[in-house]
Amino acid sequence: MARPKTPLLTRQGIRTAALGLVDRDGLEGLSMRKLAQELEVQAASLYSHYRTKDELLADIANEIMAGVDVSGFEQGDWRCGLTVWARSYRRALAAHPNLVPVIAVGPGRREEALRRADAVHGGLVAAGWPPRHATMIGASTKYLVVGGAINSFARGFDDDVQVYRDRYPNLFQAHKLAEHAAEIDEDSFELALEAFLAGLEATFEKVRVRPDDHV
Repeated sequence: MARPKTPLLTRQGIRTAALGLVDRDGLEGLSMRKLAQELEVQAASLYSHYRTKDELLADIANEIMAGVDVSGFEQGDWRCGLTVWARSYRRALAAHPNLVPVIAVGPGRREEALRRADAVHGGLVAAGWPPRHATMIGASTKYLVVGGAINSFARGFDDDVQVYRDRYPNLFQAHKLAEHAAEIDEDSFELALEAFLAGLEATFEKVRVRPDDHV
């Protein structure tokens, strides 16, 4: 039998199928054996493309980070840069919450994550932030984003009013939160981001490095 002109498996196809499994079944639901079943191939076929599951997950994380927007720093406005980055970063993570533990461990050697870390740090320093503060701002923004993407505050409440009515009088409206979870979570993130930026404004005036400081 003649070999097919195009390969049955591609790295992109493997990543797409693996991400679908993670989205559906969680990280614990992904194994090379299950992925092979999903793709209707033998597990050995996968190893010619990815040696390990960790290598595959790193590649998926790198691909997701490629969609995170750091262009807001290009005009020299650190506030715009942080806002665009934080919103885009949260959207990317919120689209695949089961993968957040993989992405959140750090850039490591992932090219796309390192490119974005470099752009963020460089944008902040170019705008006048001391390097140490730029590092801490990058870390703090990540904490805010990951916390906002990994789960839903509003969906953590039961929709049965009786759970709260008698014992928790200050939560008498909590049963309605899940119904409006998307709106509440989005607005809560925006409030936290706004407060974060406002706090940084005050700090910036104290620590700002001006061009003539280097003369």
